[in-house]
Amino acid sequence: MKSNNCTSVGDQAATATADLFRSAMRHMAGAVCVVTVGKGEDRSGLTATSVVSLSVDPPSLMVCVNRDSSSWPLLSRYPHFGVSVLAPNQRYLADQFAGKGGMTGAARYAKGDWVTLATGALVLKDAQIAFDCSVDEMIDRNTHSIVIGRVQAVIAAPEPDDALVYWRGRYGTVQPC
Repeated sequence: MKSNNCTSVGDQAATATADLFRSAMRHMAGAVCVVTVGKGEDRSGLTATSVVSLSVDPPSLMVCVNRDSSSWPLLSRYPHFGVSVLAPNQRYLADQFAGKGGMTGAARYAKGDWVTLATGALVLKDAQIAFDCSVDEMIDRNTHSIVIGRVQAVIAAPEPDDALVYWRGRYGTVQPC
């Protein structure tokens, strides 16, 4: 007789509290990206590991943004945004756009070489990969919004380095197995 090797954990599973969920999510490594929005002095950005591909036809990606983020008002106002995938030597930008050191708004762009793309979005000139996105849709769920971006252009470094990842509360890199 065949066995399906499945067992029921029943009451052994813990209730998904906010703290338990947050702790569990720390085990999922994510590429560290800087999401940029706005223009001139009316610009800001944030560090995100919640950037994922949605579709190749048309090319689209999603980023989940907390609506309490200082960048949220700009994302809801501007029709475009940029996504820059960071390399390990760009960790300082991840910290800068995460608000460490108290930097906010346009001050977050003080370091790094930024270029404006066709939609008006800013991206890091030497990012591993950069996406120029127009806002396609925003879906509000609980504390966050899912921002769907239609990718208008992709810029890749000539020889991309390792990606900067965030895992278990720390920055790192991924090595092929």
